[in-house]
Amino acid sequence: MVDDGVVDGDRGGFARASWVNVLGNVVKIVAEGAAGYAFGSVALLADAAHSVADLVASVVVLVWGRSAFDEPDETHPHGHDRIEPLTALFVGAVIALLGLNLLYRSLEGIVFGTDVEFSVLLLAALAFSIVDMYLVYTYTVRVNERLQSTALTALAVDCLNDIYTSIAAIVGVLGVLLGVPLLDPIAGGLVSLLVVYQGVEIGKENVDYLIGAAPGPEKRNEIVSALRRHHAVEGVHDLTVFYDGTVLEVEVHVEVDGDMPFREAHDVESELINRLRGIDDVGDAHVHLDPSGIGEWKDSVDDD
Repeated sequence: MVDDGVVDGDRGGFARASWVNVLGNVVKIVAEGAAGYAFGSVALLADAAHSVADLVASVVVLVWGRSAFDEPDETHPHGHDRIEPLTALFVGAVIALLGLNLLYRSLEGIVFGTDVEFSVLLLAALAFSIVDMYLVYTYTVRVNERLQSTALTALAVDCLNDIYTSIAAIVGVLGVLLGVPLLDPIAGGLVSLLVVYQGVEIGKENVDYLIGAAPGPEKRNEIVSALRRHHAVEGVHDLTVFYDGTVLEVEVHVEVDGDMPFREAHDVESELINRLRGIDDVGDAHVHLDPSGIGEWKDSVDDD
């Protein structure tokens, strides 16, 4: 059973990291939006608009994502673990859509050109935004080292995207200063492709969590090896491993001596369950004991 203090601590850390992302995006929007509006910089206004969507994603994670730490109840007997990848999937979709929007704006700038008035304040606002997002990114990653939250991971990736887009905007502003305004949409187009790619990757990972996909063969082999190392285990079959939210659920039949006393068999089953739950990413395990040699299994995973 999970200690309530640990759960409350995790929920608190998740909430603080989410709040830091919300406030960091608000600061970035104000700084870039004001400078972009004052000097007519489409690059800065677009980056500020990008951060508005990031702000929405951060608020969704803050409000929705904390539910992943709720205990199982009558309506959710297996807990609320799937809320977190659902939240991360939303963030990934927002990132991908923003990347497509930035790509469109970049292509528009390449075809029709841009009209920006240079000012040192534009560079100052962008430099401030980069520092702001880097601090938010660093804090989010540090908190997430313990929580391993897919939602916070998505927010951290989004912080990096903000840094990249701000750097692209700097290239564009410097292009205006040097008389090469075409650098702005070209740099923006390259960055937008990276943003789209990262959004799609976040989405693919969290779709697997939501639909109960199976892990790779390495994890299955690790599970079988852990079972086979127990002295009472004579065979393993009908192994099913799938994601339930961000954690793995294991269902397996294990062969033991058919003449084993019932109490001893119960102890063996408990030991095997605890052994499986001790494997990284495994949340719960269900072990069914079968008398060895009766040949009722459908899918053996043993080589012998």
